[in-house]
Amino acid sequence: MDWLSRLFEMMPVRGRLDLRCSYGSPWRIDQGPGKANEIPYHAVLGGSAMLENPAGGRPLQLKAGDVLLLPGNPRHVMHDGSGTTPLPAHNRMSVNFTISETVGSDERLDLLCGHFAITQPHDRLLRRNLPPILIVHAGSDTAQKQTAAQLADLVSLMRRESADDHLGGRAMLNALSTAMFALVLRLASETQDTPRGILSLAGHPRLAPAVAALFNEPAHAWSLTELARLCNMSRATLARQFQKNLGRSASDLLTDIRMTLAANELKKSSHSTGAVAEGVGYQSEAAFQRAFKEHMGVTPAQWRKNQEPSGQDVLSERTVASDTDPTRPARGLRRRAKRNKADHSSYPRLK
Repeated sequence: MDWLSRLFEMMPVRGRLDLRCSYGSPWRIDQGPGKANEIPYHAVLGGSAMLENPAGGRPLQLKAGDVLLLPGNPRHVMHDGSGTTPLPAHNRMSVNFTISETVGSDERLDLLCGHFAITQPHDRLLRRNLPPILIVHAGSDTAQKQTAAQLADLVSLMRRESADDHLGGRAMLNALSTAMFALVLRLASETQDTPRGILSLAGHPRLAPAVAALFNEPAHAWSLTELARLCNMSRATLARQFQKNLGRSASDLLTDIRMTLAANELKKSSHSTGAVAEGVGYQSEAAFQRAFKEHMGVTPAQWRKNQEPSGQDVLSERTVASDTDPTRPARGLRRRAKRNKADHSSYPRLK
């Protein structure tokens, strides 16, 4: 199984379309941060937008065909770039989605706004290994024509579905949002200027065998020598390439994968902690317990006890803000999850 399919198997992702925006200048969107397990997205159907870089620096211009993901889940601001006081936005509810509009004039912005929800704590695996801001362009005018064209077709279908209240429209739009997430990551991994992270690592053809091995056989006692042999390179070169492309070691990525799988297995009451430890590659239950607590912030027993009922939907219903600013989330309903900073020094290292 390829690494991206395996990733989605380990940590299901569900998408939701929240708004379709139709804005005439001047306009402004002030959004986020969302819930701790959310990744916001924006797909530009028409017009253009300026994104104030959440990390600082110069604003980023978005044009028609661009899809923006914000894995860092920051507060972010988008506007028309005029510097003029924005017109008030008004929302109207349809059966399956919300439309946000301003009167305005000039070139209009047509924008889909939504989010992806990942069951906690699996969102940590993505946040550790994806760039905080990710922009790809859908269309046939890119070097990655096949994947870009597929993404363009999918976004076009979302445009048509959100143009009216079709039967099953909500289900379709959410399913298409989920598929868009996979296509955006695939397209980003195929570009040459992908920021450092799992996408840059997986997009490196010589490193792909090591990435696939870690995702598909995480319980194996991988050594740096074995991984280097798979990639036909020296141990030193492999270690250097992981740091260059991922920003972390192969051992760090392996621990992320193992802890994600362990968190899934601990939800099953029939599995003992020792069995889970062995299943993800730890011969010592004590070593597994230490690694799990350092990585997750709680012991395996506490994690098992604290789990919510498995039937609960990770996509909670959203409350749209006032008519004058439907794009601003209800801040009082947003709660930040405590981020536990793990000390990786005690994790098993690849030698």
